[in-house]
Amino acid sequence: MVILVSNDDGIRSPGIKALAAAMEPIGEVFVVAPDRERSAAGHALTLHHPLRVEEIRPGWFAVDGTPTDCVNVAINGRMLLPRRPDLVVTGINKGANVADDITYSGTVAGAIEGTLLGLPSIAVSLVGRTEYDFSAAAAFAGRLAEKVAQHGMPADTLLNVNVPNIPAENIRGVQVTRMGKRQYGDSIVEKTDPRGRKYYWIGGDELRHVPVEGSDISAVLNGYISVTPLHLDLTNFRSLDEVRSWTFDGWWLPQAR
Repeated sequence: MVILVSNDDGIRSPGIKALAAAMEPIGEVFVVAPDRERSAAGHALTLHHPLRVEEIRPGWFAVDGTPTDCVNVAINGRMLLPRRPDLVVTGINKGANVADDITYSGTVAGAIEGTLLGLPSIAVSLVGRTEYDFSAAAAFAGRLAEKVAQHGMPADTLLNVNVPNIPAENIRGVQVTRMGKRQYGDSIVEKTDPRGRKYYWIGGDELRHVPVEGSDISAVLNGYISVTPLHLDLTNFRSLDEVRSWTFDGWWLPQAR
């Protein structure tokens, strides 16, 4: 197998080093990752300036772009890898990527890009804030990659994995989960600089979660590894009939107003 590894914490993050090492027994590993931290970059793609790529050691490439850029260049560029990869794995992210937060996540976006390009993809995150121990998350990522290689991945689906930042022996097991729900508060901090101008920090509040049975948040809070299948079709099928009932026929035409 050829395995593409990327992240949003940057190519020098200990998380990506642990992930790449966990993939080495499975196949030939290539790392293509941002040259600096690009957390919360979401699914951003750089279109307005060229990307620079530097090979910092054999098979490891630093890109001055987003996680999405990295995965796209690695797969479509056809210059960094010997051939199209068989698997995309992103992470190991320093911090959770659960619930609504996945819409901001560069780690998950990298896996989304792999999925969009037709490759089985996995995003891996370590749920903690300090003193990260990547060993359990890396070991699980390796076992999961083997399973995906054996069974394949459902169409238009990626796996979002969140591992508690606790010793492996204290992890209670693995749960296949759904996305949870966050409660967002007043997360903007307003300050004044020495010249009297205001500036703002996003993300000032500690986020809370809505108790949802079977959710990713509930799993990791209870000491389980969460594996959430995500798909790319964002259609809210439960709302289709309601919106259709609004009867759009003709009303938008100028003469119908």
